[in-house]
Amino acid sequence: MERLCGPDLPFWVANETFHTDQPNLPECFQLSVLSWLPSIYLWAVSPIYLFYLKRNNKGYIMMSIMNRFKTVFGLLLWIVCWADLFYTFHELRQGLSQPPIYFITPLVLGMTMLLATFLIQFERLRGVQSSGVLLIFWFLSVLCAIVPFRSKILQASSQSEVTDKLRFTTFYFYFGMVVCELILCCFNEKPPLFSNVVTDPNPCPESTAGFLSKLTFWWFTSLAIKGYKMPLESKDLWSLNHRDTSKVMVPKLLKEWEKEQAKAKSHCEQSLSSQAAYSKPPPSTTNHTAGGGDESSPEEVEVLLSNQKSAPRQPSFLRALIKAFGPYFLIGSAYKLLQDIITFVNPQLLRLLIAFTKQKGAPDWWGYTLAMAMFFTALLQTLILHHQFQYCFVAGMNVRTAVIGAIYRKSLVITNAAKRSSTVGEVVNLMSVDAQRFMDLTAFLNMLWSAPLQIMLALYFLWQNLGPSVLAGVAVMVMLIPFNAVIAMKTRAYQVEQMQYKDARIKLMNEILNGIKVLKLYAWENSFKEKVLAIRQKELNVLRKTAYLGALSTMAWTSAPFLVALTTFAVYVTVDENNVLDAEKAFVSLSLFNILRFPLNMLPQVISSMVQASVSLKRVQNFLSHDELDPDSVDRKSSATEFSVTVANGKFTWAKEDPPVLHNINVMVPQGSLLAVVGHVGCGKSSLISALLGEMEKVEGDVSIRGSVAYVPQQAWIQNATLRDNILFGRPYNEQKYRCVLDACALTPDLQVLPGGDMTEIGEKGINLSGGQRQRVSLARALYSDADVYLLDDPLSAVDAHVSKHIFDNLIGPEGVLKGKTRILVTHGISFLPQVDNIMVMVDGRVSEMGSYQELLKQNGAFAEFLRNYSFDDIVEEDEATEDLLEDQELFPDDALSNHADMVDNEPVINEAKRNFMRQISIISADGENPRSRSVRRQFCSQRRHSETQEKKKPPEAEKLIQAETAETGRVKTKVYLEYAKAVGPLLSVLICFLYGCQSAAAIGANIWLSQWTNDASRNQTQENVHMRVGVYAALGIAQGVLLLVNCLLCRAYSMLRAAKLTHQNMLQGVLRAPQAFFESTPTGRLLNRFSKDVDAIDSHIPDNIDIWMRTFWYTLNVLLICSALTPMFLIVIAPLMVFYWWVQRFYVATSRQLKRLESVSRSPIYSHFSETITGSSVIRAYGRHNAFVLMNDMKVDENQKSHFPGIVSNRWLGVRIEFIGNCIVLFAALFAVTGKDNLNPGLVGLSVSYALQVTMSLNWMVRMTSDLENNIVAVERVKEYSETKTEAPWEVEDKKPPSEWPMQGNVEFNDYSVRYREGLDLVLKNITLKVKGGEKIGIVGRTGAGKSSMTLCLFRLLEAAAGEITIDDVKIAEIGLHDLRSKLTIIPQEPVLFSGTLRMNLDPFEKYADEDVWKALEHSHLQKFVSNQPAKLELECSEGGENLSVGQRQLVCLARALLRKTRILILDEATAAIDLETDDLIQSTIRTQFEDCTVFTIAHRLNTIMDYTRVLVLDKGQIAEFDTPTSLLSQRGIFYGMAKDAGLAQ
Repeated sequence: MERLCGPDLPFWVANETFHTDQPNLPECFQLSVLSWLPSIYLWAVSPIYLFYLKRNNKGYIMMSIMNRFKTVFGLLLWIVCWADLFYTFHELRQGLSQPPIYFITPLVLGMTMLLATFLIQFERLRGVQSSGVLLIFWFLSVLCAIVPFRSKILQASSQSEVTDKLRFTTFYFYFGMVVCELILCCFNEKPPLFSNVVTDPNPCPESTAGFLSKLTFWWFTSLAIKGYKMPLESKDLWSLNHRDTSKVMVPKLLKEWEKEQAKAKSHCEQSLSSQAAYSKPPPSTTNHTAGGGDESSPEEVEVLLSNQKSAPRQPSFLRALIKAFGPYFLIGSAYKLLQDIITFVNPQLLRLLIAFTKQKGAPDWWGYTLAMAMFFTALLQTLILHHQFQYCFVAGMNVRTAVIGAIYRKSLVITNAAKRSSTVGEVVNLMSVDAQRFMDLTAFLNMLWSAPLQIMLALYFLWQNLGPSVLAGVAVMVMLIPFNAVIAMKTRAYQVEQMQYKDARIKLMNEILNGIKVLKLYAWENSFKEKVLAIRQKELNVLRKTAYLGALSTMAWTSAPFLVALTTFAVYVTVDENNVLDAEKAFVSLSLFNILRFPLNMLPQVISSMVQASVSLKRVQNFLSHDELDPDSVDRKSSATEFSVTVANGKFTWAKEDPPVLHNINVMVPQGSLLAVVGHVGCGKSSLISALLGEMEKVEGDVSIRGSVAYVPQQAWIQNATLRDNILFGRPYNEQKYRCVLDACALTPDLQVLPGGDMTEIGEKGINLSGGQRQRVSLARALYSDADVYLLDDPLSAVDAHVSKHIFDNLIGPEGVLKGKTRILVTHGISFLPQVDNIMVMVDGRVSEMGSYQELLKQNGAFAEFLRNYSFDDIVEEDEATEDLLEDQELFPDDALSNHADMVDNEPVINEAKRNFMRQISIISADGENPRSRSVRRQFCSQRRHSETQEKKKPPEAEKLIQAETAETGRVKTKVYLEYAKAVGPLLSVLICFLYGCQSAAAIGANIWLSQWTNDASRNQTQENVHMRVGVYAALGIAQGVLLLVNCLLCRAYSMLRAAKLTHQNMLQGVLRAPQAFFESTPTGRLLNRFSKDVDAIDSHIPDNIDIWMRTFWYTLNVLLICSALTPMFLIVIAPLMVFYWWVQRFYVATSRQLKRLESVSRSPIYSHFSETITGSSVIRAYGRHNAFVLMNDMKVDENQKSHFPGIVSNRWLGVRIEFIGNCIVLFAALFAVTGKDNLNPGLVGLSVSYALQVTMSLNWMVRMTSDLENNIVAVERVKEYSETKTEAPWEVEDKKPPSEWPMQGNVEFNDYSVRYREGLDLVLKNITLKVKGGEKIGIVGRTGAGKSSMTLCLFRLLEAAAGEITIDDVKIAEIGLHDLRSKLTIIPQEPVLFSGTLRMNLDPFEKYADEDVWKALEHSHLQKFVSNQPAKLELECSEGGENLSVGQRQLVCLARALLRKTRILILDEATAAIDLETDDLIQSTIRTQFEDCTVFTIAHRLNTIMDYTRVLVLDKGQIAEFDTPTSLLSQRGIFYGMAKDAGLAQ
C-alpha cells in the first residue's frame, strides 16, 4: 500500500479509528478500498449479467425522460472522475508529484461509470424495467462515499481553509450525482413495447415490478389493500405467469416421463434378451400398450416373473420430476445456503455486545455499530430467506400443476382392467391428496442438506465457546434422534393406516350419496350410518395413537434445546473448577442452541413428509405406469370396402387375466345398413359395442371401422353443463341442424318446460332430467355429431312406447334422419325388428345367428323361438305399421303439447322428484335459504308459466340448478371459535390455555435463573452454590417438559379428538336426515369435500394450529415482558411496533383468508370435472374429444393456481414485514442495552438480546397460525352448516308406532289427496280419491307428465301432502315415523342401485334374514344359478355401483331385495326399462306368483305387463282420468285404448 499511497498517507491508524470517540478512516484507505469496492463489484458481475441479458430479450423500451437523466448523470460522473485524473496530470506538469493512487482511482472510477452508462442503455434495449445490478452498485457507491463525505468536512472544519479546492468540489459533485442515480434507479421504467403485459387484462405486477419492490414483495401490497377493503373475488386475481401455466408445465413433465419410460422399456428388453432368448415372443396382438408403448405379451411377462433375479426396472417418476423442476428449485437452494451462513453472524455479534457491556471505558459508538450490524444482518437474512421460500413454493406449485395434468391425461387412456384396479375416489385422491403432498414437500426439501449444515456450524461455534463440554449436549441430541426416528416411523405407519380408513370412508360416503334415494325408499339409512361410523371409529383410534406419539415427540423437541443446555452447562461447570459460566458463554451458547432448535425440529418433519411423499410418489408412479388402451386396436383407416364395420374372428376380454367375454365374433356391416343386436341379459351385447370402440382387450382377430363414430351408451352420460352444450359437445352451433336434431329426438316439447330452455344448466350426472330425457339428449348428441357409424347401445329402453316409436321412425329406422349411415342398434324392443336390415342374435358371447328378419324366421332357430314367446300379437305387417305411423303423427304432437306444462315428468322417469324440483329451482340463494322457501322470482316464474295463454315466449334466462358453493366472506365469527370450544368442552378449553401459560412461565423462570447464575461470575462466588444453581435450573426445565406433555395429551389425544368425533357424527346425521330435495341441489362433490377435506382439517390441522399458536403467543408475550422489565424505555417502542404488527396482520389475514377460500372453491371443479371425465371416458374417446377435455382440465387447474399463487406471495409479503418488526425489536433491545449499560449487568443484557433474536420466529409463526387457524376453523363452520340442514319428518314417532304386523290386508286409500313438489309450484296430483283393496294389482299408466311416479313418491312420503291424506289399513301414513312407513312398503326402483360390498349385504344390510331365506329369494329372482356359479357365493363382492353385474342382473338383485322383504304392498317403478323381454317375463311371473296376496302398484312401461291386472289407473294431468279393469277400459275406447293401440295390443 505504501507504494500506492506514498509514505505521507498511512493505510491504517489504530488510534484514529478504534480507540477514539470520534473515529475516522485514513485517506489512503478511503481512496483505495472504499473507492474500488463498487467498481470491483460491477466489473465482476457485468459479464454474467450481459450474458443473461443476451439470452433474455423482452423487447425494447422507449427512451423516457428518466432514462435520459440516468444516462446524462452517468456521463457527467465519468467527466467528473476524469477531471480529477487530468487535474493530477496538470499538477504533475506543475511539478507537484502526487502518489500513484491519485492516478489509478479516478481512472478506475471513470471506466466504471462508462460501464454503468452502457448498462443503462443496454438494459433499455433488452426491456429491463428495473435493474438490481445497478441499484446495488449505486447503493454501494453512496455507502462508500459517506465516509469521505464526513471526513472531508471534519478536515475542513479543523483547518481554517480547504487545501485541495478542486478535488473537494469534484467529490461533492460526484456524491450528489451518485445519490441522484440511486434515487432514479429506485423507480421503474415503462413496460417494453409489444410485451404480454400490455395485452393481458389483469397481468401479475411481479413481471413489471422494480428491483426493490421484488426484494420486499412490495408489488403485492395493492392486492392486500384491495382484499382488506372488500372480500376478494376471482376477477380481482392476476393472471398466472405464462411459465406457471399448465400449457408449459405439463408437457415439460410428460416429456421427461416419456424419456424415463422409454429407458425402462429398453432396459426391460435388454434383460429379456439376455434371459428370455429361448421364449420366442408370439406376435403381439394385445389391445393395450403398457404404460404407453411397451407391448410385451403375456408369455414374455411370465418369463420375466419366473426369473426374479433382475426385476424389470420401473420408470422412475422421481427422476422425471427432478429433471423437469430441478434447475428452478436449485436457485432457491442457493439462497438457502447464503441464509444459513448469515444466521451465524448474529450470535458472534451478541458475544461482542456482551463483551462491550463489560468494558467500562469503551467508546459508545462501538455499541451502536454493533446494534446496527445486528439489525442489518437480521434484515438481510429475512430477505434472502423469503426469496428462497418464494422459489421453492413456486416450484411446488408447478409440480402440482404438472402432476394433476399428467394424471388427468393418463386417466383418459387407461384400460378398463386398470380402471377397475383403482376406483374413481382413489384416482381423485391421487389428484387432490398426493399432488398436494409433493407441493408441501418442496417447500422444505432444502432442509435435508441445510439442517445438517446448520447443526455442524452451530457445533463448531459452540466448541469454540465451551470446549469439549459441548459433547455432553451433543450426546443428548444424538440420543434423541433414534427416539424421534422411531416415533416418526410409527407415525408414518399410522398415517398410512389412517389414509386407508379415510379412503374407505369417503368411498362409502360417495356410494351413500349416489344411492341416497334408494336408501330412503328402503329405510336403510341406519345400517349405512353404522358402517360409516364403524370406519370412522377405527380412523379416530389411529388418530389417537398418532396424538400420543405426537405429544412425546413435541415434548422431546421442545425440551431438547433446554436439556442440551442443561447438560452442557452442568458438565462445563463441574468438570473443572476454573470453568466459570459467565454471561458471554451462557447466552451466546443459548442463542446457538436456539439456532440448533430449528434444524433439529425440521429434520424429522422433513423426513416424515418425505416418507409420505414417497408413498404418494409410488401411487402416482403406479397409476402413470398403468396399461393404456391401444389406439390401433380398431383400424380406423378408411379402406374402400362396402363394409363399414368388420370384425373378423374377434375374441375379446375385459382384462388380460380374465376369461374372454366374446368368442369368435364375425360381423360385417354393409355401408349404410341398420343392424339390430338382440339377446338375453348378460350375453355380451354391450361388450360387443365396447369392443368396436376399442375399449376391450383384443385377444385375437381384427376390427375395422370406416369413418367417424358416434356412440350412445346404455346409461346416458350427461355433463354438468347446459343442455345445448351437452348436445353440441364441442361442435359449432348451427341453428337449422340443431332444431332438426331436437325434433328427431322428440326433445322440442321438453325444452318448453325446462326453466331455461336449452340453456338450462343440467346437474351432475344429469340429475334434473328424467331417464328418458337423458337418453334422448345422448341420442341428440350422437345425431348432431354427424358421424359415419352410429353405435347405439339400447337407447330406446328408457323412453315411453310412443316416444320410442317416434324416435325409431324419425331417427334410427329406414325412413329416419340417419338413413344412409351405418347403424348398429342393441335393442330389446321386438316391434322394430321387422324394419331393420339385419339382425344378429347373441348367446353367451357368441353370435348364434345373423340375417334379415324373414331369413331368421325361416331358419326357425333361437330367434324364432325368442319371438314366439314375446310377440303378443301377430307380427305387425308392414302396411299396418305405416298406418300406425300416420295416426301417431296426429296423436303425438297435440298430446304432447296439451299438457306440456307438466311435460317434464315423462317416460321412465328416473326420478320424478328430481326433475320437478329442478323444474325451476333458481339459484338457491347464497345464504342457503331452504329450497322450499318461496322467493318472488320463483313465484313470478310459476305464475307466468302457467298462465293460460301459451303464446310463444322467449325462453327465460337460464336458471342455475346447482347453487354456487357459498364461500363465507369476511372475518370468521367468534361464534365459530366458541362452537369449537364447546365441542372440546368449555372447562377443558380454559384449563388448556392456563397450562400453556404455566409451561411458558417455567421456561422464562429457567432463563432468568440462568442470568442470575452468570452474574455469580462477576461477584466471584461461583464455587459455593454450583449445585444449587444447576439443581434449580434443571427443576424448572423439567417442569416445563412435563407441563408440555400433560398439555399435549389432554389437548390432542382427548379433547380435540372428542370434538372431531362429535362434529363428524352430527354432520353425518344431518346429511342422512336431509330431505331428498337437499341432495338434488347439492352436488355430491361438494358434500364429499366436506366429508374429506373439512373433516380432515378438524381431525388434524386445527389441533396443530392451536398448539403452535398458543406456544408462540405465550413466547412472544414473555419476550416483550422481559425486555420491558429490563429497560422500561422499551415500552415506548412496543406500542408503535405492535400497531404496525396488528395492521399488517389484519391486512394479511383478510386477504389470505379470502385467497384460501377462493382457492378451495376453485378446487372442487377440478375434481368434479375429473370424476365426470372418468365416468364418461368411453364417450369422450368415441367422439374424439380427448384434447378438448384435457384443455378444459388445464383451464380449471390454472384457475385454481391463480388463487394459489397470490396465497404464496401473501405469506412472503407478510414474512418480510413481520420479520422487520422482529428485527426492530432486536435493534431496540440492543440499543437500550448500550444506553443503559452502566446499570445493567451483562447477564440481563444477554438475556434480553438473545430473547429478542428469537422473537422474529415466533411473531411470524403467530400470524401464520392465526391465519391458518382462521382458514381451518372455517371447516367447523362448513361442517356445522350441513349438520343443521332442514331435516325430513322423524324416522320414528314413539307414540304413533304402528303394530309390528301392520299392514295386514294392504288396503290403500287416497282421500282427496293433492301434492306439489315445492311451495309456489302447481299441484302435481290434484284431489285424488281412490280405494284399493288388499291383494289387488293396480297398473298405473298415463302420458308424459301425468304424475305417475309422483304417486309412488307420495306413498313413501318422499313428497309430503299438500292436502288430503293416504291411509294404509286404517293408519294415516302422515302420522307415523318415516322408517316405520318405508320399511313396511317395498319398491323395485327404476334404476337398480347396488352398493359396494357383498351381495349378501346388498340384499339384507341389517342381517335380519337367515341364509336359506336369501337363497330362496335368489331362486325366485332367477339369480340362483348365477350366484351359485360364483366361487364366493353370497359373499360375491359387488364393485362400486354394481359395475361387475350387467344392468339386467342388477335389476334382478333389486327384485330379490323385494322378495326378501316381502311386505304387503309392492310398488314397481317401471322396473322393466333396461331388461330384455325374457328377464322381464321372469320378473312378471315371479311377481304374479310370489306376491299374489299383496297389493301391487305398477307404473307400466310396456302395457302388456298390466293387461291381466285387476284394475288400471289412467292419470292425466295429475287427475284420475279412468280407473277400471283393463277389458272395460279397452271397450270404453278412451285414453287407455289409444295407448294400447299404439303398442299394438288392441285393434
